[in-house]
Amino acid sequence: MLLLKMPTALRIDGLRVVIYPNDHRPPHVHVLGAGTEAVFILNCPAGPPTLRESFGFTTAELNRIASALAANLTALCTEWERVHADK
Repeated sequence: MLLLKMPTALRIDGLRVVIYPNDHRPPHVHVLGAGTEAVFILNCPAGPPTLRESFGFTTAELNRIASALAANLTALCTEWERVHADK
């Protein structure tokens, strides 16, 4: 069984922002919590990040996450490219 490392690119109040190594374009992140997940398209390089899908988060939580992602957009876009450099 092959296990892929899921790099944590950022933490937001106990949530993990993850970039999957074998994932598809466009650049996006998965935000993981206890029984919750959201996917945000980063819209690199200028943003803003936009919600693609969400499971279990409230609208207020999604707004807070989107703001944190926007504040870290440059670093997240750079990390996406680093993780997917060989593709």
